[in-house]
Amino acid sequence: MGKRIEPAWPRGAAPLDEFTARMLEVGDGLYRELPWRHVDDPYAVLVSEIMLQQTQVARVGRFWERFLAAFPTLDALAAAAVPDVLELWQGLGYNRRALALKRTADECAVAGEGRLPGSYEGLLALPGIGPATAAGVMAFAYQKPAVYVETNVRAVFLHELFPGREGVPDRELEPAVAAAAFHPSAAADPRRWYYGLLDYGAHLKATGVNPTRRSASYSRQSAFEGSRRQKRAWIVRRVLAAPEGVEAAVVARELSAAEVAAGREAVGADLFESIAGDLVGEGFFRREGALLVP
Repeated sequence: MGKRIEPAWPRGAAPLDEFTARMLEVGDGLYRELPWRHVDDPYAVLVSEIMLQQTQVARVGRFWERFLAAFPTLDALAAAAVPDVLELWQGLGYNRRALALKRTADECAVAGEGRLPGSYEGLLALPGIGPATAAGVMAFAYQKPAVYVETNVRAVFLHELFPGREGVPDRELEPAVAAAAFHPSAAADPRRWYYGLLDYGAHLKATGVNPTRRSASYSRQSAFEGSRRQKRAWIVRRVLAAPEGVEAAVVARELSAAEVAAGREAVGADLFESIAGDLVGEGFFRREGALLVP
């Protein structure tokens, strides 16, 4: 079961009726046409929600369309080889999202359904689907009210209901998001409601206001270049480029040389083995003796 959130409206805030009416009006005026909007296929919506995690909207469009062209259904994704799935994900980053999506497809295929569950709790039970992703599928694919606390939604509620407050925890935001989402004017069209909040939140950030910095859950993303994430991505790309496998020692030498060429420290054996071991454990590729094999 998902966490139950009791709707509650903050004291001193504008009346809920007034707030929802104003947010709908503001959102309609800022509406962005995006390829995954007004899509009824829950799988296509899920792919968009997972791709949009920690990735800018402008980068997702071509990846989403290309991924769905290759794997148009959950069953098609379940039948695909992991290297093929990862290959189409290259460039989006956070490749473990692709593996989680593949595992979701595998579970749905094993269950014999070939489709996603129609409930929040059922979605939440699948690999890599957290509360926000499950709520996004419920709202955007199934047109059902849900408590969708995504970064732009968070920005709007912080800006509108908690002005000047620092370190606002989601446990204070979520009851207000729930109260608004289940208000009759928002619940009548969950897509319109959340599209509007997403677009308003994006507008706030684009105009130099970023209320999410006042969230207790806010953390500035660390630099990618030179990070462990960057080394993980490099190793994945290198192994995927060798369908028959490549010696781990060769990958280690090439990665270390690439780091030195970029003006960074060489990669020690312990660090390489730690990263490669994580990637094997997560299912990105496997070890066969001295080889790393996609």
